[in-house]
Formats: sequence, structure tokens, C-alpha cells
Amino acid sequence: MKHLARPSCCATALAAVIAALAAVPALANDITTEWAGVKPPPVPELKPATIEPKTTALLILDLMKTNCSVRPRCATTVPNVKKLLEQARAHDMMVFYTLVGATPTPESMIDPGLAPRPGEWVVRGGADKFIGSDLEQRLKDKGIKTVIVTGTSAQGAVVGTSNGSVQRGFKAVVPVDGMSAEDAYNEQYAAWHLYKGGPVVLTENVTLTRSDLIKFGN
Repeated sequence: MKHLARPSCCATALAAVIAALAAVPALANDITTEWAGVKPPPVPELKPATIEPKTTALLILDLMKTNCSVRPRCATTVPNVKKLLEQARAHDMMVFYTLVGATPTPESMIDPGLAPRPGEWVVRGGADKFIGSDLEQRLKDKGIKTVIVTGTSAQGAVVGTSNGSVQRGFKAVVPVDGMSAEDAYNEQYAAWHLYKGGPVVLTENVTLTRSDLIKFGN
């Protein structure tokens, strides 16, 4: 009789598991079929950042007339980037620009007040501005440990170069009011990716902030 009891117990347990699985709502085949029902993550917590000017560089990426004009929030980011630039200049910090487009010259930037000085800019498309440029060597030559990343597009140049920075051992400070994209969703995606959605090496080495929360040390 003992031998007959074991199959009965197993059958009961199996039936319980099947019943439990049946109670779990079936997932859709892939994320696209439940896209509209996905709840967005909570708003990222912006953190203050106090930077050391001697070991920090300001990066201004792709702020050209042509691409900035087609990104709704880009024009509103310009005063914030200009303020950071003025503070960087006042502290004799390293500044680095990338220029893109059909006419990648300082004259084609969105605002003359953002114009780079000779030797501060390179022509470089793509998302990660370290690739195909001498940015890494420039930073190392100056003893830079942290970069402030600004520019357009948020999900392209800003995320790509922030990721490129931390992969090469630098810290990144990213002000959300210094980046823009073609639409609000791309900005939201970029902010969340940098804050918590990206790989650990990125999120642990990026400070997501706002320009007025950035303080410059002596």
C-alpha cells in the first residue's frame, strides 16, 4: 500500500502546480503587443554635483543650427549650456566640442555664444564621441577624471558619450536640462537609461542632475 500512496501524492502535487500556473495571467508574445499598457518608471531623482574644475571637462556635443532646430527642447537647453560654459571658462576648465552636419564649423553652431576656441573642437558624428577621435587622450593629457556631458541628441550623443566615458574610467555628470531630442520620449528614455535603466557600470558612474545643481569647487 505504501508504494501506491506515492503516485497519488505526486499526482496531487502536480495538479496543484498546474492549477497555480493556470491562475497566472498569460504574458503577451512580446513587448510590442502590450506596449500601450506598460507603466513608465518613476521620475529619476536628480542629485547635486560638486565638481573639481582641475579634473573636470565640459563636453558640448553637436549643438548645430540644423539639428537643434528640429528638436523642440534644444533651444531651451542653450542658455543652460552657455551658463555652464561661462563657469567652466571662469575656472579655466577643459572644454571639448563635437561639430556635425553638412557644414561642421563653429559658425554653424546654434548660438555664437557657444563658439569654441581654436583647438577645442573636432568634426565627429555618431553617438560615442570617443570613437574616431582623440577625446580620450585629450582628457588623460589634462588629468581629467570627470566629464560634464551636454548636447543633442539625448539618446544618441549624450547617452553614447556618457557610456563611452565610464567605460574608459571617467565619471560623468549629465544635466537633464542640457540635453534634447526629437521628442520627449527619447529624452525620457535617455534620462532613465543613465539613471537606472542602463548597465551597472553606467548607472553607478553617472550623476543625473540639473545645471543649477552643479557647483564648481575652487
